[in-house]
Amino acid sequence: MARIIGGIATSHTPTIGFAHDRGVEDGAPHQLLDAFAPVRQWLEDKRPDAVVYVFNDHMTSFFFDHYSAFTLGVGARYAVADEGGGARRLPPVPGEPALARHMASSLVTDEFDMAFFQDKPLDHGFFSPMSVLFDRPGDAWPVPVVPLQIGVLQFPIPTAARCYKLGQAIRRAVESYPQDMSVAVISTGGLSHQVHGERAGFNNPEWDRRFLDAVTSDPQALAGMTHAEYATLGGLEGAEVIMWLVMRGALSADVRRVYSSYDLPSMTGVATLVLENGDIGLQSAAAERHRARMAEQLAGIERLPGTYPYDIAAGVKAYRLNKFLHGMVDREYRERFLADEEAAFEAAALTEEERDLVRRRDWSGLIHYGVIFFMLEKLGAVVGVSNPEIYAAMRGESLEAFLASRNTPLLYSVRPD
Repeated sequence: MARIIGGIATSHTPTIGFAHDRGVEDGAPHQLLDAFAPVRQWLEDKRPDAVVYVFNDHMTSFFFDHYSAFTLGVGARYAVADEGGGARRLPPVPGEPALARHMASSLVTDEFDMAFFQDKPLDHGFFSPMSVLFDRPGDAWPVPVVPLQIGVLQFPIPTAARCYKLGQAIRRAVESYPQDMSVAVISTGGLSHQVHGERAGFNNPEWDRRFLDAVTSDPQALAGMTHAEYATLGGLEGAEVIMWLVMRGALSADVRRVYSSYDLPSMTGVATLVLENGDIGLQSAAAERHRARMAEQLAGIERLPGTYPYDIAAGVKAYRLNKFLHGMVDREYRERFLADEEAAFEAAALTEEERDLVRRRDWSGLIHYGVIFFMLEKLGAVVGVSNPEIYAAMRGESLEAFLASRNTPLLYSVRPD
């Protein structure tokens, strides 16, 4: 089974990434970079097989048109986002889709209403500390990640207690994963700072140091605090330190503090913290019971003929093709498709198998490949195939036979005309 070997918490201010990219020889503060060397060494010594990485986006890849509390990355890679001045020159980070799928199922089983993402670049909330935590031999990251974005910018946001409970649920998720692997949990954000309003520039080093002690030895007390109390002590934006409680909740009660540091170079208190787990994790019987709970909701679904639940595995496998078909909601896009299908396939970099499925309008084949029905519906509307024609084709029936089985033999689609 998988096991959590320890946790790391760190600030994610852009100052860290700036110092890394600029280097001491060009004037970056050496104490800021030096503080990360022991953390980097711990990761080098422990060599985790995967990292669960908790952060928040800063209105770069996630926006208020759809803002979720907990959003888990389930994709295969994560590139660097352009935050307005050009993307940093760092390679994409590999994902760990199999672990992410298991975690997704486990967290929903534990009644966390998760959102899921892929194909989104990540901003400094992720890459600022990432760039100083791991060496990149051959310009390749040494470990895959499962990123977890937490919406802490638009109130209401998750409570500190909810973040702590999420960490506990992540522990159950990881320790019930059947593959033998070691996992580190990294949380980012803070410490004290405020970047808006007349209070901009607020810091509280005394609180920062108290917080470092409390997150190690008394996380329950921190979990009981309100957002206003965090803002009073550490600034409103500094309240993002509730994300550190996700990491702490994922560890055992018995932890060993390996290393910590603190500095206040400019606008944000910059800290690091490394904690090691003090026990061996869930017993195998408990992990087995948890996996059984995860399987309850779809138990027996395989006995329903012609039924294929659309899950995260399908979403990752067929993402490119689903995205291609989703483009049909844009008028210019679908007009280009109708004018030259092959050019549209090429622009979307579809595989030959994917192109063939669309060319032949193989509705059943598309479903089996991993396309969700509602993309078939969009394609049908564009090429003039009604919903009942698609249903009949999937059932292996003629249109006449299918319509005869309906109370109202009507042709229709999502096309308004």
